[in-house]
Amino acid sequence: MKTIAILGCGWLGLPLAKSLLSKGYVVKGSTTSEGKLEVLKNAEILTFQIQLEAQQIIGTIEDFLKETNVLIIDIPPGLRSEISSSLETTFVNKIRTLISFIEKSGIKKVIFVSSTSVYADGFPIVEITEETIPNPDTESGKQLAIVEVLLQSNLNFKTTVIRFGGLLGDDRHPAKFLAGKTNVENPNAPVNLIQREDCIGIIEKILKHTETSKQQDNWGETFNAVAPQHPTRKAYYQNKAQILNLPLPTFAEHSESKGKMISSKKVEIILGYSFQKEI
Repeated sequence: MKTIAILGCGWLGLPLAKSLLSKGYVVKGSTTSEGKLEVLKNAEILTFQIQLEAQQIIGTIEDFLKETNVLIIDIPPGLRSEISSSLETTFVNKIRTLISFIEKSGIKKVIFVSSTSVYADGFPIVEITEETIPNPDTESGKQLAIVEVLLQSNLNFKTTVIRFGGLLGDDRHPAKFLAGKTNVENPNAPVNLIQREDCIGIIEKILKHTETSKQQDNWGETFNAVAPQHPTRKAYYQNKAQILNLPLPTFAEHSESKGKMISSKKVEIILGYSFQKEI
């Protein structure tokens, strides 16, 4: 029976943990919140309170990583309000500190939950594949790109990176944020979104594919993961606002749109994954 450790049982990590439990995995889960410990325990997750910091890790990280087959790192940079001068004191250094513990633990397989924010929006709008060189233009995207390299270049374990697009779920939809806004930019840019169920499905497919595939080099890959539908921002968000009974956003019609179109063909071809939910 495989033991999976999920560092960060939040909006995605907790339902992922529950799904893995239902499929027979032993699941360890971490949270930074004392108030959430009981939630994890009630779900029969082996629960740990762990806080990553730049120079140390608070909590029993050694026990969390011990006798674990796969570590899933699902903690966001959380850097929207931070500036570039903070680069070496935040997310990157937290992961550097974590890597030393991964090495000591003997874990050989890691999944890192990243984001398509490692690719900047551009003009003209072009299709983005895993062969596209990351060129992030946000602080969080920059740090995610650095962390991807740190993990995948480490020879002590193999890391598969999943770059998810904008995350959707029953309780989370960007149409709520844009509702009623005016002069929204990039009306003709394609959306790159993914439902939480598909995020979980892709992670589970990687785990299953790794266990059954005879091709050892499948581990350590990078996958873009967004739904195959790419309507324009204007068409999509105005339609969703109507469905959700929200005030319609209006868009800056006379400005050139910049953006990107993320391809998930590699997920479909290499993993044989079929997206389950439209955006």
